[in-house]
Amino acid sequence: MAGVTPAGRAQASSPEVREVFAFGLPGDSLTVICRCESTGDWIEPGGWVANSAIGANGALGSEGEALTPTGLVAAATVNDLLNDAPRSRFHRRTVVISGMGFFTDAYDLFVISTVAVLVKTQWHLSTSQTSWVAGSTILGAFIGAFLFGRIADVLGRKSVYALVAVIMILGALSSAFANGFTWLVVTRFVLGLGIGGDYPVSAVLMSEYANRDDRGRLVGLVFSMQAVGLIVGPLVGLVLLSSGIGDNLTWRLLLGLGAVPAGAVVYLRAKMPESPRFQASVQGKADQAARQLALFSEGVIEAPHNPVATASIPRVPLRRQLTDRRILMLLLGTAGTWFLFDYAYYGNTLSLPAILSNVAPHATLMTKLAWSLGLFAVFAVPGYLLAFMKMDRIGHRRLQLIGFGVMAGAFLILGAIPVLTNLVAPFLVIFGLSYFFIEFGPNTTTFVLPSELFPVSMRTTGHGISAGIGKLGAFIGVFLVPALQTAIGLRGLLLVASGSAVLGYLLTLLLPEPARRTLEEVSGEDRPAELSDYRSIDVDPRETQNPQPVANAAS
Repeated sequence: MAGVTPAGRAQASSPEVREVFAFGLPGDSLTVICRCESTGDWIEPGGWVANSAIGANGALGSEGEALTPTGLVAAATVNDLLNDAPRSRFHRRTVVISGMGFFTDAYDLFVISTVAVLVKTQWHLSTSQTSWVAGSTILGAFIGAFLFGRIADVLGRKSVYALVAVIMILGALSSAFANGFTWLVVTRFVLGLGIGGDYPVSAVLMSEYANRDDRGRLVGLVFSMQAVGLIVGPLVGLVLLSSGIGDNLTWRLLLGLGAVPAGAVVYLRAKMPESPRFQASVQGKADQAARQLALFSEGVIEAPHNPVATASIPRVPLRRQLTDRRILMLLLGTAGTWFLFDYAYYGNTLSLPAILSNVAPHATLMTKLAWSLGLFAVFAVPGYLLAFMKMDRIGHRRLQLIGFGVMAGAFLILGAIPVLTNLVAPFLVIFGLSYFFIEFGPNTTTFVLPSELFPVSMRTTGHGISAGIGKLGAFIGVFLVPALQTAIGLRGLLLVASGSAVLGYLLTLLLPEPARRTLEEVSGEDRPAELSDYRSIDVDPRETQNPQPVANAAS
């Protein structure tokens, strides 16, 4: 028999039933879920037997019986419309809206390494105080990712999308007017709250608007805006330092300019509708989601007259999420790898001027900034570009494994061969190679994977926890890297980073491969056995029972 696909796609013939599951009691008008005999796939609720009723004896169909479509076969769920949509202009618009926020995040996070050097001299800060200047934003991001990730699952993605950008504006402007160490640390912490909140919402909104085949590419494009921030930050620093306006005005302008792209983000995000998947699956507003999607896509996706309602995925209490074994394993894989990666990446990146001072003690600050800019432009940017272009073909999980593997090898070589940390050119080449595979690997995939693996009702929570734990690793790295460099030297520091990459590789093995699979398939939303675990919360008592087969081979 020809292959059968979920409702909303072309149907070659009626599927043969292997099993039929129903939620409810005999006599009710129910949504029925059936498994196709030839493919083993579950046909989404409403696709073939929408609004069918279970008979008094509980029987509906039998093995090998062909079910006739009820008239809704031409209709589609909102999820189907999104999964099968061609890559179009509205996808690119979503990339820009989400990516502008992430450019702001990257710019604000990475200019602080230059600012920290300048204010350390101006305010005569200790090493610990300098670490707080660099690390307070990351500590704020740790809390903001948790907080706003959870709020976005409870109130909706759009409710926090513009809010986090406003917080970034306030943090950037107020930090530019800091008159001392404490004010700067507090305002950078506030900025971090907005940055942390932007991580889960930007990633998940793009993931939920994306189609099945291009999801990694589209979410990766959002993340690749970090590359622009990485280049613009040092470039602005070089321009200001060479302008002769003075160090005091230079660092204030560096911080204040972060409010400019954030202002554009507020305007753009105010015009973007709520996530259609969240509206349809969690809020139960399939009609509204379909209409808004048709408008936002400018007709690329047409709203059906009667969009099929998706299976309701109720909001799950946080305590329940953190005690579910499957969710815990996903969090261990996503949050654990992000923590280990960010420790090595942010610790080394934000401390890069100090690391380069160890390699080239007599180099000026402008020279070290030029080297940093060269590393990003020559190695990091091509890594970002190749990642979003190829990750759907290579596989998101597989790409993370490749990146962690090369990171571990590069850091091991630099740490094990003494001469490499004393010569500028070989050090920059090997360190740059690690940068390429950082971007063409875990720096991109640790952002993408959590946006795909969790069910829709806990997707921003899962991403927020993962991002928050990742930022905790970055915060620890900012403080630990300078201390380790003092205690065990640059080579020892690089060997520790190599060990972190090895652990990240091992934790990645816990995760499934989501590339070119629907979000519903990856998260288990289209599998009744897994759905039933979540349906037992905040739903009708009749739906708290596990679905029972009402017709199968045994009957």
